[in-house]
Amino acid sequence: MELMTILSAPRWPLLTTTPLLLKRTRTDKLPKQSKSSGAPVEIPPTSSLFPGNLALMDVLGAPTSAALSEFLKKVLYKNGIPFTVAPYSALAQLAYFEKHPDGFIDAIYGPAELFLYGVDKIITKFKLAHQPHDAPEKGIANKAPQLAPEISEFLWIDRRSCLEALGRISPTNFEDALLLAGSKILSPFPPTNKPGKIYPFRDTASLLAVTGGGAVTLCNQNSDDEEVQRLEYLDRYKRALAGIRHHVVITSEGDIETLAKDNAPDDLHDCVGQRLPEELNMYLSRGMIRPRVLNWLASGTILIPAPYDGGDSKVYQNLVRHQLEPLRRQTLSLLADSLNRYYQRKEITTKYWFDPSSPSSVNIKDLLPSPKDSINSWNVKENTMADRRQTLGKQPQDLPLGSISFAVRSLRDADFAAATITPPKKGKQLLQSRGEICANAVWRFLQLRGYVDRQHQLTAWGKVLDSILSIAGSQPQQEKAGLLAVELIRFGLLNADTMFSAYSGAPGRSNDIDKRNCMLVSRVACLGRLIHQPRGYSGPLSRHLLAYHSMVSAVQASMRDMLEICLVTMFLEGGVNREREDWMEIALMYCWQSSGTELYRWSLLIRVRLPLFDEDSCALGVIILHYLDELFVREDPTSETTREEMTSRGQGWVIHSDFKASQQLAYQLWDAVYQGVKMANESGEEVKDFQMWHEVDQWLVQRR
Repeated sequence: MELMTILSAPRWPLLTTTPLLLKRTRTDKLPKQSKSSGAPVEIPPTSSLFPGNLALMDVLGAPTSAALSEFLKKVLYKNGIPFTVAPYSALAQLAYFEKHPDGFIDAIYGPAELFLYGVDKIITKFKLAHQPHDAPEKGIANKAPQLAPEISEFLWIDRRSCLEALGRISPTNFEDALLLAGSKILSPFPPTNKPGKIYPFRDTASLLAVTGGGAVTLCNQNSDDEEVQRLEYLDRYKRALAGIRHHVVITSEGDIETLAKDNAPDDLHDCVGQRLPEELNMYLSRGMIRPRVLNWLASGTILIPAPYDGGDSKVYQNLVRHQLEPLRRQTLSLLADSLNRYYQRKEITTKYWFDPSSPSSVNIKDLLPSPKDSINSWNVKENTMADRRQTLGKQPQDLPLGSISFAVRSLRDADFAAATITPPKKGKQLLQSRGEICANAVWRFLQLRGYVDRQHQLTAWGKVLDSILSIAGSQPQQEKAGLLAVELIRFGLLNADTMFSAYSGAPGRSNDIDKRNCMLVSRVACLGRLIHQPRGYSGPLSRHLLAYHSMVSAVQASMRDMLEICLVTMFLEGGVNREREDWMEIALMYCWQSSGTELYRWSLLIRVRLPLFDEDSCALGVIILHYLDELFVREDPTSETTREEMTSRGQGWVIHSDFKASQQLAYQLWDAVYQGVKMANESGEEVKDFQMWHEVDQWLVQRR
């Protein structure tokens, strides 16, 4: 049996990207409704099932399923499961595949909105059964129970049963009721969305039955309602209906097609979003790029939601509003400069959850010319890079092409840097291998971020990054931590300032100097990764560091956006061979579990990828904070006996981790970042509180 997953990149007015789901292809038909799900039918609220169109986080900062989209891609790819990223709505794409004559899928698990797209049967819930391991081997008892699909069940509803349960209403009224009940497609009909009515679907269906007409009649009868007038609800309903009837899908042949396009209105783009070039949609469907920047450009709207911690900090709000806005604009202008003139003159509005009444706007034409021409001189062939790597005395697995370490280390030599100035030439051989594609994309990204100048020489910040990576290491996680450390230093955010005074979990023992030092070390450790088994985390928590990690995540997301657009513009400009099938391999980098003394080992077969894909937690920072804080429980926190005792106890704090090895990784990262801070200060770059860094390093030497 084959598992196919559809991921959504919808371009409704509030744009999102969400994994929708999935289906197991099998020869038998969907069974009839079982007794376990047969009595009486209640249409689930459209937000209670696996949602079709969700933002990464809701307005309160709670993570939604869309936040797991990239993680899901990685899991699917790792397990060899094919997937498609829908060009617009995953609901529409699933409905298309289900109704396709070739029978790509047999059943869909999803929300009730699928009925709007013509789906007749929807799985609403899985009851997964598990059974314990029966093998008596050593260690088996500690393993999680195995999934038992042969005794698992699922619940489902069908359109006919719903119509019967609602008094045999007409199919048209049923679909109108689904729309007016509220979803991400259309907000709830105001008269049925009053306080105390959490699930207004039945009320809406009853109103439609009483009026004897459809949604248009109901809206006209309630035209005096203040909310109906304010929302211009009838117009919104018509737009939503047009978007459903003429939804856009990627066909089985790979074409982007508007269904029933002969009857589609001329302003359909106002209903489903602007149409991007099919080449971009192809890269999106194969998972090579994420939909975030494409959604910004197609909709003309950038929505900045609250982070996981709620985003009450003024420091975080300043970061996303003022410090990261130039990066977003530069990324958008770089993409638009490779598209037609329509997108080069588009107005882009950024809206913030904390100040919705004061959005910022810019026209892309005011951002042009983009830096595209200045970075187009990176077209270095793999043989040139391989020769340089050999002179560095490194093997491919130690310094892979496409890694940040190779990108900066290779440019130490001025002659090689000059040789990398390779402007595109007509008739010249295109970039082909993943290594040369990723390496040139990373070099372009580093130039945009000021680590490399136009002569392809390392700048002062490029040398700082090089010095950090020379100590931190060249593994993907270590490279990412080093790059983020430099970015946070440049933003003035890698410090010990009191940023989140209202949040718990800050250092709480000893004097103010010790608390300050503990805070800085733990924030640096937040950039690293806790060595942990693939099991749920159980250990100390810190809302304070969670809030700090929100800033790290925001910076990383902006960096990855820019890197992906550097990559995709290479394809759009025709500098890369497009006859290939390794789209996801270019984008994805992951770590697999391995046996042996190491808890994790990076696969040498898949190292050539774009960096900054995975996002880590703040767990390493939390355990370092907890360790340093607990030292002050003892009379002599700097003695070797105290440190050994606390390290031994630390393994009990996080039982599924390698506490001691994680500690060493955190200290290695500190040494690397401190070295970079010293180099930045010596080169005249501004480093906030430089003297404090020296004091903290001396303090940490006695406690590590």
